[in-house]
Amino acid sequence: MQILDGIKVSNQVKDEIKLQVDLMIKNNEKVPHLAALIVGNDGASMTYVESKVKACKRVGFESTLVKMPNTTSETELLKKIKELNENDDIDGFIVQLPLPKQINTQKIINQIDPNKDVDGFHPVNFGKMALDMTTFIPATPFGILELLERYNVPTDGKHTVIIGRSHIVGRPMSILMGRNHFPGNSTVTLTHSHTKNISQITTQADIIITALGVPNYLKAEMVKDDVVVIDVGITRVVDPTTEKGYKIVGDVDFENVSKKASYITPVPGGVGPMTIAMLLKNTLLAREQRRLHNQML
Repeated sequence: MQILDGIKVSNQVKDEIKLQVDLMIKNNEKVPHLAALIVGNDGASMTYVESKVKACKRVGFESTLVKMPNTTSETELLKKIKELNENDDIDGFIVQLPLPKQINTQKIINQIDPNKDVDGFHPVNFGKMALDMTTFIPATPFGILELLERYNVPTDGKHTVIIGRSHIVGRPMSILMGRNHFPGNSTVTLTHSHTKNISQITTQADIIITALGVPNYLKAEMVKDDVVVIDVGITRVVDPTTEKGYKIVGDVDFENVSKKASYITPVPGGVGPMTIAMLLKNTLLAREQRRLHNQML
């Protein structure tokens, strides 16, 4: 059994990006600029956004953090997005989800300039991804691909079972794992809350990618020997024995499933760190696309 170490790989990705940024600085070129927009003060979202700002600093990106109150109206948020779209200094930006109830999330995503949508959620980018065109792949699926590629995990001809059909992880992964190059070329089964006899499907899987958010959902008896397990789940579970009073748990019963797996991601330290690294990679791509576009004008 081999651990797919997201901390190690994400640091490699960041080091590679930093080398490119150092070269830009040496050549007196504009460095990439990532903005993050957060509405409200949700603790988990705030922590995540701050870690993005920290990651930008590490690789030499410029970063901007835009905070708006929980009472922000949809109109006010759309106005702010228009400002970010029109700000030539910003190469890419993300709107941290979830948004407050008074705001229609899809309406907001639709208003982001697809060329600055480094989260890869805009319908234009999602469509390009489905057609296997160059675009921004959503950061978490992009991170999973990077892990599979760097550890050279075989995917060709394999049966990949995905648990969960969200637009952020499950749906994009079902498309990406079936694409015609590596990582990909696998036969994909997408399972969800309406799937019957899910264990019969997971026990046939060579690769399982689970993004449910149900702690310890995937048990050892649900997988076959030598399975590859990618755990995207991340849930805070009360644990009085820890300093914080909780522990972070994935969708997988790691202790038991890992005994049968050939490769497995830990939680924390697996897919999570990769998400931020790939967001930086998308921002670098956005900056490069903008540079080429400006050269053509």
